[in-house]
Amino acid sequence: MNVAERMQVVEGDITSLAVGAIVNAANDMLAPGGGVCGAIHRAAGPGLAKECQRLGGCPTGEARITSGHLLPASYVIHAVGPVCHGGDQGEPALLAKCYRAALELAADKRLADVAFPCISTGIFGYPKADACKIAVATVSDWLRGNGFPERVMFCCFSSDDAALYRAELAGVS
Repeated sequence: MNVAERMQVVEGDITSLAVGAIVNAANDMLAPGGGVCGAIHRAAGPGLAKECQRLGGCPTGEARITSGHLLPASYVIHAVGPVCHGGDQGEPALLAKCYRAALELAADKRLADVAFPCISTGIFGYPKADACKIAVATVSDWLRGNGFPERVMFCCFSSDDAALYRAELAGVS
């Protein structure tokens, strides 16, 4: 299976996916927040916040893994993307780094599938089209050199975001 066949776009609620892991667009304290982070914490139940507290936070560009608790996903990978400050403070490299860190954790667990939200594009203010390009390029590069995860989903809550990812994936071979 080529790299393009290993990636897909799913439009909907990431908390409903029965996959090896869903990725949380987390904050550096791994605390329940707004947007996708808040939705994941609500759906997973209070055990997720307790497990995250024990991890003691996570620096920007890194990721941590917890169990999925009440979610249909087995695990939650908490990836901390950068807050966008105009792109001249290393944000692109940090965003790519958090995707790679999440993929490393999925590979370590030999997970067949992992679903990513649009990391850093909500309250962190990263321009959606730029974040999409970084996400697809980083995941594509990873999949070229690694067998796990076998499949990566970009789970987009809005049809506009899904269209961005579909267009970007169309250029992957």
